[in-house]
Amino acid sequence: MSENPLQGMRVLVMEDEFLIAMDVEQICRDHGAREVLLARSLDDLPPEQSDGHGFDAAVLDVMVGGQSTMELAQVLLERRIPFVFATGYAGADGLFDAVSGVEVVEKPYAGEALMAAVVRAIEGARQSSGGV
Repeated sequence: MSENPLQGMRVLVMEDEFLIAMDVEQICRDHGAREVLLARSLDDLPPEQSDGHGFDAAVLDVMVGGQSTMELAQVLLERRIPFVFATGYAGADGLFDAVSGVEVVEKPYAGEALMAAVVRAIEGARQSSGGV
């Protein structure tokens, strides 16, 4: 993994636990992210970003503010925006069937494990779009 794999990127972090959100924000910044948008609920997303516009990658918890992020995950898949789930629901039967192929990082996780998953998602998106 390069030293700054998120160089210049805008990253969405959907996480309703404040300390975890701040930690993930710092991890993203330490790996080169230009901007990190923190959202504690789907309602926190500006309307122009709720459809996947405005960011290059995302880290989603499955449930934020009592709402599922699965609909947003579907939008990200359709728009080919790389993302991972970082959640305590990793072992839930069938929960991720609709988004098979998306990596799930189970809480609690180490920052490097999360970043490695994000980098794999970004590399996978580049390969599927024909980018280098």
